[in-house]
Amino acid sequence: MKTLLLAVVLGGLLAAALALTLFFWFDLGEVEISIHGFIAMGLGIVLTLALGIGLMALVFYSSRQGYDDLDR
Repeated sequence: MKTLLLAVVLGGLLAAALALTLFFWFDLGEVEISIHGFIAMGLGIVLTLALGIGLMALVFYSSRQGYDDLDR
């Protein structure tokens, strides 16, 4: 029951986030982005992904090496 409630709440939050995103996307209308804007957006996406992947790799490495064990 708790799992179902959690899934419903998280699904509702996801739906609300998507609805707000679409609302603001269509509310902006015709907005032009220069080449510098595309470069900045691309770098932001790449660096954010690199940071996320790097941190997850460290989590898995730490877990497999036993750094997270309580008996140390």
